[in-house]
Amino acid sequence: MTWLQLKIETTKADAPRYEEVLEALGAAAVLMEDSADQPLLEPPPGATPLWDATRVIGVFTADSEVDAIIDFLEAQLGHKLPEHRVELLEDKDWVRAWMDHYHPMQFGQRLWVVPSWTPPPEPNAINLLLDPGLAFGTGTHPTTALCMEWLDGLDLAGKTVIDYGCGSGILAVAALLLGAKEAYCVDNDPQALTATHNNAERNGVAEKVKTFMPEDMPAITADVIVANILAGPLAMLAPALAKHSRPGTQIALSGIIQPQVEELREVYGEWFDMNGLAIKEEDWCRLSGVRKA
Repeated sequence: MTWLQLKIETTKADAPRYEEVLEALGAAAVLMEDSADQPLLEPPPGATPLWDATRVIGVFTADSEVDAIIDFLEAQLGHKLPEHRVELLEDKDWVRAWMDHYHPMQFGQRLWVVPSWTPPPEPNAINLLLDPGLAFGTGTHPTTALCMEWLDGLDLAGKTVIDYGCGSGILAVAALLLGAKEAYCVDNDPQALTATHNNAERNGVAEKVKTFMPEDMPAITADVIVANILAGPLAMLAPALAKHSRPGTQIALSGIIQPQVEELREVYGEWFDMNGLAIKEEDWCRLSGVRKA
């Protein structure tokens, strides 16, 4: 079957109202997507993440009267539709198309992230099995890639790792597959802790993973700390992460952009010798350093 898509450019505040009216019109599906390439923090449990500039998409059968749909929308909303367009949606196997979009990805020299439906390109490499999803980290975002490459370059044999803001647990699982002894995973979203446990189990390292809400994190120190969050939370977390380190602890911070680098370098410089060069991928940066003696 061929479908029509009505794509409406709107705002985070107005998107739920458009969704409500489109559903009332009998749309087969109503989707929302980012229309301005804006990164999002993980939402709290039960919340719907929305972007400041949100595109609302109503999907209708091809024989639907588009003009009538638009007239009804405008009557219900009480104003003219903002920027919008109508497109034909070709009939295809959308699940297969989605799967075909994702391929194994290499990070550094040893590490690959491999979707479950794809054979590992290098069977003898370190292959982390992880399927892409709607939330958390799957390696496709530059901030995750920067952290994965950093971990691949470390000697992690026998080390204790903290993954703060663990999301899917991809960084903790990668560290364990690279030889770490144990990983403490922290996130303020219980769904993230569940995803971390499931991914650790899938990769055969569940017994080495410990998951905690921030308030429950025990007073341990680690050899390696990685935190892929955003600049604001990273700045606030500096004293806490310092308490979980000891002389020689290696730390990597990601989820920051170039204008935020110097401020974070200064904040963490109280406890860590931060490297002078921030590693950059696209618009995102990674800072790393070593705990002072």
